[in-house]
Amino acid sequence: MAQRIILIGYMGAGKTTVGHALSKLTGMPFYDLDWYIETRMHRKVPQLFAEWGEEKFRQMEHNMLHEVAEFDQVILSCGGGTPCFFDNMDYMNQQGETIYLKASPEVLYGHLRVARVERPLLQNMTAEEMQEHIRQQLASREHYYEKAKHIVDVNQQTDFAHIKVTVDIIRKQLGI
Repeated sequence: MAQRIILIGYMGAGKTTVGHALSKLTGMPFYDLDWYIETRMHRKVPQLFAEWGEEKFRQMEHNMLHEVAEFDQVILSCGGGTPCFFDNMDYMNQQGETIYLKASPEVLYGHLRVARVERPLLQNMTAEEMQEHIRQQLASREHYYEKAKHIVDVNQQTDFAHIKVTVDIIRKQLGI
């Protein structure tokens, strides 16, 4: 069985949901890197971002990634920007089985517009601004994401039945 399964992709792709489902099926503990950071730092990620700025936040995120990615038998979901800084993507590929949950900008927008309150970055954007932001940011990050060892299309992941299909695809690809 894989020692470490690392889920990457844009926000709203379902990394946390898929991670929880994989954890239930495999018995491997699940960690969300943002939640890990919040627990360790006693503040929410948006608050840390606002207080420290992106550069200091990304350095701390990098350090925390190195902590969690050393755990054995773990499933880890990373923030959407995590693979795009430092050597994070190469490091994650060395540490485990990386899986890019790939979704179109339209699907991501559909997922994120209902979760806007939980995503401070998107809170004050109009629908058009949000769609354009997702399109541009996804385009700039895609080349990092596509370095993952496995790519799973999650465009159909709209309910629990589809999440189960995604988990089954991952289990088949990893032989677990």
